[in-house]
Amino acid sequence: MNVIRPIQQSDLDALLHLAQTAGVGFTSLPPVKEFLLAKIELSERSFAADVAKPGHERYMLVLEDAASGRIGGCCAVEAACGLDEPFYNYRIGTTVHASRELQVYNLTPTLYLSNDYTGTSVLCSLYLDPAFRAGGAGHLLSRSRFLLMAQYPRRFATKVIAEMRGVSDERGRSPFWEGLGRHFFSIDYGRAEHLVGMGNKAFIAELMPKHPIYTLLLSPEARAVLGKVHPQTEPALHLLERENFRMQGYIDIFDGGPTVEAPLAEVRSIKRSRLLKVVSGAAAPGGLTHLVANTQLGGYRCALANLGPSDTAATLPAEVMKALQVKAGDSVRVSPI
Repeated sequence: MNVIRPIQQSDLDALLHLAQTAGVGFTSLPPVKEFLLAKIELSERSFAADVAKPGHERYMLVLEDAASGRIGGCCAVEAACGLDEPFYNYRIGTTVHASRELQVYNLTPTLYLSNDYTGTSVLCSLYLDPAFRAGGAGHLLSRSRFLLMAQYPRRFATKVIAEMRGVSDERGRSPFWEGLGRHFFSIDYGRAEHLVGMGNKAFIAELMPKHPIYTLLLSPEARAVLGKVHPQTEPALHLLERENFRMQGYIDIFDGGPTVEAPLAEVRSIKRSRLLKVVSGAAAPGGLTHLVANTQLGGYRCALANLGPSDTAATLPAEVMKALQVKAGDSVRVSPI
């Protein structure tokens, strides 16, 4: 069975492998060993920190095969973005050009460079090895973050966002970048994404146009991918939409991918989660699949289990109890898939 747990330094090589296989667009984890080690160390400090409100913490989790110990995926939550450097998006607005004399009234979609999401929590670094993409592993990996957030809400902002990967081809070419960003940066899309992933964001403020951009001046190819996701990202987007995330008119400044958002308290898995007492026993026949997580922080564990209807107890097989590191009588947080 698969279990979610906090990343640790011994996972460095496995994380590097995931970053190398993810390809262009996985910007938050460039395949640079020293950089990834720093991310792991930050996650370890975040889980260990005494936090009163969201700050610079970044909580990273991995999906592990409980039997083999093989790492099959990763995900993370940034507690609050943009606190020490600007967090950029384009906001899609509308500009009106009208003339009564000429009887012209045109509504023009317009891109405005914004920092509107400063201070929000960000779902990031989600990647699942193709060999693990079965048996609900994707649902477990992505949604496991929500039970952590439900258990420790003060560590996160009241709004949660996710930047979805935009459209690019098999060579990593982004139509949106070619139609807009390249004119100001004169570098390839992959290079720009790598620089941002490494934390070198100052060049955005230095080179991006500060004035609104009329989308009708972009190429047809660039306009066609505004707010669209990469085909490989569609399942992740649909999952978040089922969790009540919605696009509110913000896109990525490099590939034009949508940013989706939801109030923390309205995220479906958080809203429907509840605490139950562990009872040791066989899985309930005909039970429904649930996310089940222990209530520890540094020792956080989350897995899938079938649970029967009960307002007080979660009956778990020994294998699941072992994976979650719980015993009979302990509390677990559960949420239906």
